Amino acid sequence: MTEIAAEHATVHTFPTRTRTDMGPGRGAGYDLAREIGPDAEPRTRPGGHPGNAPGTAPAPGVTATGATDDDAGPLPGGRTDAVVFVVRDAERAARRYLDLLGLSCSAYAGPDTGEPETVSYVLQGPGSRFVLTSVVQVIGERGRTLAAHLVTHGEGVVDLSVAVPDVHYAYDFAVDRGARSYAEPYETQDRHGTVLLAVIGAPGGIRHTLVDRSRYTGPYLPGFVAPAAGRIVRTGASSTD
Repeated sequence: MTEIAAEHATVHTFPTRTRTDMGPGRGAGYDLAREIGPDAEPRTRPGGHPGNAPGTAPAPGVTATGATDDDAGPLPGGRTDAVVFVVRDAERAARRYLDLLGLSCSAYAGPDTGEPETVSYVLQGPGSRFVLTSVVQVIGERGRTLAAHLVTHGEGVVDLSVAVPDVHYAYDFAVDRGARSYAEPYETQDRHGTVLLAVIGAPGGIRHTLVDRSRYTGPYLPGFVAPAAGRIVRTGASSTD
């Protein structure tokens, strides 16, 4: 337990971050100087950036970021980082994935690592990463959201995470084009480094977490540890209890 406590001594800190002028189309003058985490309520921003007056439409041929229509297109630089499922029993589901798909368990988070509401297993294979999460107890917004999803929709995908080289730019790009904002860019860190995240939503209820882990060397995200002996670890064609 001492080793686990050291692993997570600074997990889930959200230092403030101020966005300065980064040029046209990249949120000039965009200020994020306030703490915000992933459980924020969804928001929309009429007219684009906070600096634009509500309801103020951009000039014809110009997007809310100030870029022209010629700059419109897909999210720049994005690729799939992880597919996150909510399930009723994460450990049981993880064992089935290990046996049926030949994946390996690379990270774990739960009450014993400082995550009181959920248990999560990160499973990886060539070019793929799945996160299986179940609710242990409902304490805050995250637990309520996952529990409500299970009641309403059953087990399934709740987040399709996207790795991007610039979270601020990707977040602005998506929100200015109509994506729902759940969390503005924020940082979380532990002894392995810092990860920059933001959360947006699209029609259908699935969230998309934008991830920049270029300054992070841990097994997945802060709050997760490599599975210890006795956890689900695939060795060859079998897994240990």
